[in-house]
Amino acid sequence: MSTSTLKPVSNPSPTTPAKAEPQTATRKLVVGRGIVFSGVITSCDCLVVEGTVKANIAGCHDIHIAEGGLFTGAASVDSAEIRGRFEGSLAVSQRLLIHATGNVSAEVRYNQIEIERGGQISGDIQARDAMKPSQVAAPAQLRA
Repeated sequence: MSTSTLKPVSNPSPTTPAKAEPQTATRKLVVGRGIVFSGVITSCDCLVVEGTVKANIAGCHDIHIAEGGLFTGAASVDSAEIRGRFEGSLAVSQRLLIHATGNVSAEVRYNQIEIERGGQISGDIQARDAMKPSQVAAPAQLRA
C-alpha cells in the first residue's frame, strides 16, 4: 500500500500586496425579462433591455435591446444594438445596429447604421456627419 504525503498549501497573508490591476467598474443596468421600468436614467455605461423600459436616458454610452425587449422614450447614446423594439426618439453618435429581429419606430439620428436582413426601421430617419475636431475649432479661430 502506498502512502502519499500531503503538503500544506500556503495562502498569501492578508498583508501581501496584490498585483495592481486597473479597476474598470462598468456601470451596467439590466432590466430583465418580465420587468417594467419607468423613469429617467442619467448615466450608465450600458443599458440592457430584456423587459420593458419607459424612460428618457442621457449620459449612457450603449443601449442593447434584446429580442423581446421594448424601449419606449428618448435615448441619446454612443452606440445602439437593437434586437427587440425601440419606439420614440433615438440619437446615436456612433453606430446603430438593427438586427434581423429588431424594429425601430422613431425619430432617429445616427452617424453609422447597419441593418441586417429582416430588421425594420421607420419614422424620421437622418444621418448626421460626425463632427471633426477641425470643424469644432474653426469658429473659435474666427472670433479671435
